[in-house]
Amino acid sequence: MSSNPVAETVASLMPRAKAELTELVAFKSVADFDQFPRSESEGAARWVADALRAEGFEDVALLDTPDGTQSVYGYLPGPAGAKTVLLYAHYDVQPPLDEAGWTTPPFELTERDGRWYGRGAADCKGGLIMHLLALRALRANGGVPVHVKVIAEGSEEMGTGGLERYAEEHPELLEADTIVIGDAGNFRVGLPTVTSTLRGMTLLRVQVDTLAGNLHSGQFGGAAPDALAALVRVLDSLRAEDGSTTVDGLAAEERWDGLQYDEEQFRKDAKVLDGVGLIGSGTVADRIWARPAVTVLGIDCPPVVGATPSVQASARALISLRVPPGVDAAEATKLLQAHIEAHTPWGARVSTEQIGQGQAFRADTSSPAYQAMADAMAVAYPGQEMQYAGQGGSIPLCNTLAALYPRAEILLIGLSEPEAQIHAVNESVSPEELERLSVAEALFLRNYAAS
Repeated sequence: MSSNPVAETVASLMPRAKAELTELVAFKSVADFDQFPRSESEGAARWVADALRAEGFEDVALLDTPDGTQSVYGYLPGPAGAKTVLLYAHYDVQPPLDEAGWTTPPFELTERDGRWYGRGAADCKGGLIMHLLALRALRANGGVPVHVKVIAEGSEEMGTGGLERYAEEHPELLEADTIVIGDAGNFRVGLPTVTSTLRGMTLLRVQVDTLAGNLHSGQFGGAAPDALAALVRVLDSLRAEDGSTTVDGLAAEERWDGLQYDEEQFRKDAKVLDGVGLIGSGTVADRIWARPAVTVLGIDCPPVVGATPSVQASARALISLRVPPGVDAAEATKLLQAHIEAHTPWGARVSTEQIGQGQAFRADTSSPAYQAMADAMAVAYPGQEMQYAGQGGSIPLCNTLAALYPRAEILLIGLSEPEAQIHAVNESVSPEELERLSVAEALFLRNYAAS
């Protein structure tokens, strides 16, 4: 990184950043209070609030959102007449999944092979640290030239919509000229990237019932309708022979015309086993950024260990459907429900329950804020030009903010590049990326103030 005062300040702050991320990762802040103590999330929220107060933020508050979680808000006033920038991140994290699969404990930040490992290190506790580093660097080099609002969400990973509903009820709270969402990631380490689209999503719980109770498979099997077999048929109907998602009535032929994703690089990033083919058709970018994608997240059925010779009376599954920009998530949900009902065999009883939903997002990349970010990233990443990419995941708050503040410019950056393995075991963050993106964000704020 070329020498400049902001970059030098961020570099000097990296040991502090690691210590703070260590503290923050230690909170088991999974916003599923059936699995993890509410006190862990509340502790993380208090940590964020204390950090904002220490940086001189005013009106710091723990917001009790309608889904029973807390988001953290703070306001840092800038010069009179300055623009206002909202910085977003979330402190809640995905469950660690199989803790035995982690090389080091998921809630202990551990340095290994030049990366920092821990649940939330990249998604998105590292994003909070990024915002703090950028603001500290500006304060040490002439001051923060804009008014800054920070919002740290407490339930983004659950998709329960608490912050969206709170923002709709308090529309003045998060109003800003530009919004920086720190929950995306570079296309690859060292390539500065702004995410210009996000797929939306819907989560659906499906239950199939066929019998009043389980039956002996030897006595009744062959004629008694098996609920688990019926559920398997339903789930199989959601994919074509090549693995493409097929939901009746849902368009699935869109194309991505921006940055392309090399297939071999994708296989490497996704850790696809040798000899196993990718699914779907079109380019990789088409498949992961521009088209719908269904995933079976879980099935309730007897485990293999301890299973008995029984015809199953009931079975359940949790299904995620990612929907591309231009597709209304609510309409996609209706189509998915109708598809499931139409493809349930043997007259089995089927019910669906929506668990979560988020709309897709498309940014206006022609806005002045994007030029300010491109100039900042050119300094933070010498010799590299800022790229535009899509992201397969969803950040439901984006569309809420876009609807509430139609004149606001929204940029998505962050630490979740492919090597970060977010949502998987052994999630990690690149400290070099944290450093460079913090520099980029600081320079962006300075550039944007002058634009």
